Amino acid sequence: MSIRALDQHLINQIAAGEVVERPASVVKELVENSIDAGATKISVYIESGGLSRIDVRDNGIGIAKEQLKLAVTPHATSKIASLDDLESVATLGFRGEALASIASVSQFRLASRPQDQLEAYEIRSRQSSWSTAEAVAHPMGTSIEVADLFFNTPARRKFLKTTKTEFGHIDEVVRRMALAHPSIGFELFHDGRAIRHFPPANTPEQVLSRVGAVMGDGFLDSALAIHAVHENLQLSGWVARPSFSRAQADLQFFFVNGRLVRDRLVAHAIRQAYRDVLFHGRHPAFVLQLGIDPTDLDVNVHPQKTEVRFRRASKVHDFLFSSLHQALAHTRPEQAVSGNGRFQTPLEPSPLPHPTLSLGSVTGTAHGYHPSQNVTSQISNDLVDAAIQDQDHPLGFARAQIHGVFIVAENAAGLVLVDMHAAHERIVYEQMKTLWAEDRVRSQRLLVPQKLSLSSAQIGALDTHGQALDRLGFELSLAGPNEVIVRSLPSLLSQSQCLELVGEVLNELVEVGQSQLVESAIDHLLATMACYGSVRANRRLTIEEMNALLRAMELTERADQCNHGRPTWIQLDMTSLDRLFLRGQ
Repeated sequence: MSIRALDQHLINQIAAGEVVERPASVVKELVENSIDAGATKISVYIESGGLSRIDVRDNGIGIAKEQLKLAVTPHATSKIASLDDLESVATLGFRGEALASIASVSQFRLASRPQDQLEAYEIRSRQSSWSTAEAVAHPMGTSIEVADLFFNTPARRKFLKTTKTEFGHIDEVVRRMALAHPSIGFELFHDGRAIRHFPPANTPEQVLSRVGAVMGDGFLDSALAIHAVHENLQLSGWVARPSFSRAQADLQFFFVNGRLVRDRLVAHAIRQAYRDVLFHGRHPAFVLQLGIDPTDLDVNVHPQKTEVRFRRASKVHDFLFSSLHQALAHTRPEQAVSGNGRFQTPLEPSPLPHPTLSLGSVTGTAHGYHPSQNVTSQISNDLVDAAIQDQDHPLGFARAQIHGVFIVAENAAGLVLVDMHAAHERIVYEQMKTLWAEDRVRSQRLLVPQKLSLSSAQIGALDTHGQALDRLGFELSLAGPNEVIVRSLPSLLSQSQCLELVGEVLNELVEVGQSQLVESAIDHLLATMACYGSVRANRRLTIEEMNALLRAMELTERADQCNHGRPTWIQLDMTSLDRLFLRGQ
């Protein structure tokens, strides 16, 4: 075929293939337009999962009569006018292709009335052409109706799922928009039934209510509030304690300047922050909003605008990791008992004394580490009853031991059960990490240097991040265009393990510009050592030893979980205990 210009309608349908994946894509584009229009209330009406009808109504600024047809013209927009605007986009939409694309694969109706216009006007699509603007009854704002989606592209309809599934995706869109923009009221209806109603949230209490409504009450009960600022970066929101982990990544919402994104760098930073507190195969839950200067962000990298590119990716990664790592590191029993952790997390927690613990024969030098000092509690049993009310000891005081596995303690709230091995394992692990950090990084020179073949991308990552690898104990030198010689490795890891790590670390550096694989491998080894160095099951402890363990837990970072992500203790308050025995019923 000879070269020829494409028909405009076909161009729009090609664009629709990129922008309009399913009914939920239409809802996303229309709701984002409503948000950009300054709406404070957005209503979404759905029929048959969005295939029959999608109707989005808002009370935004509206569109003037003479601009209605321009609004549905490809690449016509009020949001950018120059390249400078494109490089600092502060709106959710900006390309001006969504309405034209949607209209090309549906029966489309647009009605609007600006505040300074006495009447509302509407236009409709008719077989790739548009009607003239006609006066209609309509409140201030805009409504867009999309009917018979993909009626003229039947092949696209074949890829859609059931009505229930398609509506589930629409519900997800509305829920995440409600999280990202709490000051806006949202309504969602399906086949005439009210499904979601989120009133505007303008106070901290109302915002929390909305978060709970979207995420479920269990999330708020386990949530840690995040608010961190560094230069032009601001992170706010909530992360769930590891005990609230999920089998699926279904409660993960990360917004950048109000835009939900799926970003590998962000996912990597969050995963690393949870790396030694989350049970294998589980996923964290979070609602996080990253504020960043629009000039440091490229949002024009994906047709559906679900991906972004950070101009200073390494800085963003470090900020996210350190903020979340710090919040999770300072989860201690007193937060869970008092409930303070839900709503306030210090930005710069003061350093806490690192506990050391001796439990009889468990103490002593292990794997080259110094012996722990005995901090056995000196509180005598006759003072325990009075001391239980002391909020400085949220885990209370030991009463008994069950089958050599669990410690039973009493605190002001009620009953505390502690898995003594899991708790001691975390304490020893954190001690070992502190000692390792203070004495890092010892490097071991190989008697026979090893040669490794690498890809050109890996060689490039080595050139960029070589100093970071040096600090971790690696000594690598180029031996050719695609080869390196390994001369030294971290002394704590085996040679075979390290040689395999080199390629994996460089792959991660290529992909996200950051890598904690070496630290993860070292942490895994320290965790294994801590497991073997911790008090074992069926070991009988004295009351003083049990209390020493409780006090050490209260001072230990990440004490709520063992090294494998399992909980170390649970609280049964008096209300729960009364319910178990039907007291007061």
